[in-house]
Amino acid sequence: MNRSDLRRVDFNLLIVFETLMQERSVSRAAERLFLGQPATSAALARLRTLFDDPLFVRTGRTMEPTTRAQEIFESLQPALDAISGVLSNTRDFDPATSEAVFRIGLSDDVEFALLPPLLKRLRSEAPNVVLVIRRANYLQAPHLLSSGEITVAVCYTRELPANAKRRTLRRTTPRVIRADATPGALSLDDFCARPHALVSHDGDLTGYVDDHLAKMGRQRHVALAVPQFNGLGSLLAGTDIIATVPDYAAGVLTAGGGLREDELPFAVDPFELSMVWRSAQDNDPGERWLRSRIQMFAGDPDSL
Repeated sequence: MNRSDLRRVDFNLLIVFETLMQERSVSRAAERLFLGQPATSAALARLRTLFDDPLFVRTGRTMEPTTRAQEIFESLQPALDAISGVLSNTRDFDPATSEAVFRIGLSDDVEFALLPPLLKRLRSEAPNVVLVIRRANYLQAPHLLSSGEITVAVCYTRELPANAKRRTLRRTTPRVIRADATPGALSLDDFCARPHALVSHDGDLTGYVDDHLAKMGRQRHVALAVPQFNGLGSLLAGTDIIATVPDYAAGVLTAGGGLREDELPFAVDPFELSMVWRSAQDNDPGERWLRSRIQMFAGDPDSL
């Protein structure tokens, strides 16, 4: 197909195809695109004609893409990102007057400890912008970025979509927080003997601390698992329960008094907290402004 033949292609169909690849469901794709299900089904029929391939095969309640659909998607996504980037670069961004909506994914610890100072800065510079915060840990962030439900995330990351970029914001070390006034740091025996609180989004009772203890032939007892950091300080107050949290969360939890923080009684490598974003928004003026503020108020140059 030469360039003049592109005039016959409805580029809206390509957006429908990308959404179908992400959702694997006509009804969910229709909901995301604000289209009726019949219109989305009709678009799929036109896509099958355009590419001369069934593209999707129904398997139970989902639609599995064909090999040809996978090949098209891998080539199409970077192209759509490039087009989106070109269009974004034509817009100016003035924080003082902008009414842009920014969709940000944050892990719970980041939302609890790092969002408040960031929000104050954003409100002072851009009082009319809207922030939509989504919970995004390392498991959720890739899908939210790939689907476009968020454009940037701050969390601990593992695998990311091909159309995402990453920057390390800080290297953080865990700290132990407790409400008692017993002087001195906890020994390893004390640490293992005390009941523990664990912030667990999905209700698991084990984490990286348990992995390190297991390597030393030790274990701990988790007496409390909660889904978020907010409220953890008041839960520990008046008890002998201890918790292991990132250093920036420990700083916020102990700032109000009643809690103290100590180093872990064993060595743990620092964790890298990252900012990740969609390549399509790499040069978008508004998104670049937002990322610069995240870097400024969630990052820690001294830890890098």
